[in-house]
Amino acid sequence: MKKIVLNIITIFSLLLMVNCQEDNNSFGALDAPSNFAITVDVMGKTDQTPFGDGSGKVKFITTADNAVSFKYVYGDGIVDTAPGGVVEHAFTSVGVNTYTVTIIASGKGGVTSNTTVDVKVFSNFSDAKSTQLLTGGSATGKKWYLAANEAGHLGVGQNDGDATKNYYPNYYQAGPFEKSTTCFYDGDYTFALVGDKIEYTQDNKGNTFFHNSYKSVAGGTNGGDDACLPYSTAGKKTVALSPSTSVVSKNPEAAKQTVGTVINFSEGGFMGYYAGATQYEILSITENRMVVRFVQANNAGLAWYQTFTTTRPVNVPQDTTEYTTLDWADEFKVNGAPDPTKWKYDLGNGSTTPAGAGWGNGEKQDYTNLAKNVSVVDGDFLKITAIKEGSGYTSARIKTQGLKEFTYGTIEMRAKMPVGDGTWAAFWSLGTAPVTWPGNGEIDFMEWIGNRPFQTQGALHYPGNSGGSAKVGVSSLQDPSSFHTYKTIWSPKTIRFFIDGTLFYTFSNSDTSLPFHKDFYMILNLAMGGSLGGEIDPGFTSSSMLVDYIKVYK
Repeated sequence: MKKIVLNIITIFSLLLMVNCQEDNNSFGALDAPSNFAITVDVMGKTDQTPFGDGSGKVKFITTADNAVSFKYVYGDGIVDTAPGGVVEHAFTSVGVNTYTVTIIASGKGGVTSNTTVDVKVFSNFSDAKSTQLLTGGSATGKKWYLAANEAGHLGVGQNDGDATKNYYPNYYQAGPFEKSTTCFYDGDYTFALVGDKIEYTQDNKGNTFFHNSYKSVAGGTNGGDDACLPYSTAGKKTVALSPSTSVVSKNPEAAKQTVGTVINFSEGGFMGYYAGATQYEILSITENRMVVRFVQANNAGLAWYQTFTTTRPVNVPQDTTEYTTLDWADEFKVNGAPDPTKWKYDLGNGSTTPAGAGWGNGEKQDYTNLAKNVSVVDGDFLKITAIKEGSGYTSARIKTQGLKEFTYGTIEMRAKMPVGDGTWAAFWSLGTAPVTWPGNGEIDFMEWIGNRPFQTQGALHYPGNSGGSAKVGVSSLQDPSSFHTYKTIWSPKTIRFFIDGTLFYTFSNSDTSLPFHKDFYMILNLAMGGSLGGEIDPGFTSSSMLVDYIKVYK
C-alpha cells in the first residue's frame, strides 16, 4: 500500500514539473527587466529657466532589457501606464518642487523591476475657477451626468491643425438620447476637493460603454460596434489640472474655443466613453454644464467630445407639435425707428432693477432709443449697435411688452451676430405674471456671446433653476458672421430649440406648475460685458447685430 501511495506522489510530482516546464517555455525566460535607461526632459528648460517654463510638464522616455511595459508613479498622486515607456506628465504644485518618480518595468509573466529618478520642476499653473466649478469647492463633491438631452453630447471630429474645424465634432454628433439603449447614460461622475487635491469617483453601475477598438480591455473582442461591457470603475482616482497644449489651444483665437485646462486622471481614470484617454481638455465649464475634448489613444487623428450637466437629464417623450399659422411678424421693411406698434424701449443702465445696476447682470451699457443704437436700415434689417462712449458703452433693448404677449407657439428669428469680446446678443422673453423674477419665468430663444463666438444657446429660468443654475442647451455655431435661423417651438409638452432647422435641446414643459404656461413678451438686445458677456476687449469701438425678421406662429 505504501508503494502505491509513493508511486502516485511521484507521478503527480512529475506532472507538476512538466506543467511548470511548459509554462516556462510559453513565457520564455522569466528574466526581470534590467539596465534601465531614463531620459527626463523638463519642458522649457534653459540656462535661464533651469526648472522649466512654468507649465510643470516633463517628458519621460524609459527603456529596459526584458521589459514589455512601464508604469510611472509620479509622487504627486498620479499614476500612468506607458507600454512603450514614453509619457508626458504635468506636475501641478505651484513653485519649484522635487518629485521622486518611481518607474516600474514589467517583463514576461508579470516579473517586475523598479527604479527611481528625482525630478525638479517649476509650475506656475493654477485654475482656481475651473477647480471650483468642477468640484463645487466641497469635499463631498459635485456630481456630473452625460447631457443626453443635448445634440452633440457625444461627438467626434478631426484632430489636426485646421483651426476652422478642430474645436468641434464635425464628423459626427449624437442626437438627444441617441444612445439610450446602451449603458452610456447610466453613470455619474463626482469631483471632490479634498484639501488641495481633486478626487474623482466614477459610478458606472457596473457597465462601461466601450469604443469598438477597446472592447478587449473588458474581455470582449475588438471590432464591430461600440458596446456596453461589464467593467468596474470602483475606487477613487486623483485628478491634476494642467495647461492644454492641444491643437485647439494653438488656434489663433484659442481663448474663445477652450478654457485651456486639461483634466488628468490617475490610474486609467476616464469619463463616460472608453476610448483609451485619461486626459480631457475643458472647452467650456459653468456651474451646471461642461464640455470636454479628448484624443482617441490609438488614433491621434480623432478627437472626441462629451457634454456633461449637473442634473440627470430626463428622456422627454417625443413632441411633434407644430405651429404653422403666422400670428405676428416684423420683417423690418421701413427705414428709421422700429415700428412703435410692435416695439417699446428699455432705457438706462438698469440701476432700478432689484439686483442693482447693470440690469441685474453687471452689464456695462446704457440703453438708448437713439438711431445710432437702434434703427431699421436698407429697408430690410433691424440694426442694434453697441458703441464705446468714453469710458462706457451705449446700445439698445426693445420689447413687445403690452403690445404682443402670447402663450405657446413657434418663435423664429433670422439674424447675424456682432463681433468682439464682451458682446452679448440675446433674443428672449419674460413672463407677464405679476411676480418677481424668476417666478414669472424666462425663455431665452437665443443667446450669443462674443467671447465664445462659435456656439449659441437656449435657456430656461424659473424658481430653483435661474442665473447660473438655469437649464441651458448649447449648439455649435459655424461662421457666426453669417445669418442663421434661430427657432423655438414652445408647447404645453416641451420647449424645443433649433439652429438652422437642427434640434439641439429639448426641455420638458409638462409640469403645469412651471411658469411656461402663461403669457410672455419678447425682448431683443445687445449687451456689453456682465455675468455672461464677460471681459470686454479694450480695443472695442462698435459692433452690430442685424435682424432680418422675427415671426411668431400659432
